[in-house]
Amino acid sequence: MSIEDARDAFAGAEEVEITVTGRRTGRQISHPVWFVQDEQSMFLVPITGSDSDWYKNVRQTPLIEVAVNGTAVSAPATPITDADRVDHVVEMFRAKYGRQYVDEHYPRRDVAVQVSLG
Repeated sequence: MSIEDARDAFAGAEEVEITVTGRRTGRQISHPVWFVQDEQSMFLVPITGSDSDWYKNVRQTPLIEVAVNGTAVSAPATPITDADRVDHVVEMFRAKYGRQYVDEHYPRRDVAVQVSLG
């Protein structure tokens, strides 16, 4: 499967399953998350921001698997801490999911994660 096929599969989804490596256990840990795509990247926002365990795991081991409907891609994950960039990602989330839902479900919006799909 090509990366273009994977991007197409993700484009029609409301959420994806991410798998990260536990920073203490080394085990693979999976979570469903909301996401947005922009060109050759996927962006994720942890619900509890920088306090999120999966975000802390990504900082320790910056490789993430993203899967939906039988399509999975392992890719580098880059934490975003710059406030302007995080705000831009949050605005993309609001455009996709609705301002009310994002503001309600994401109380702490201090970080984001970029996953390269290119």
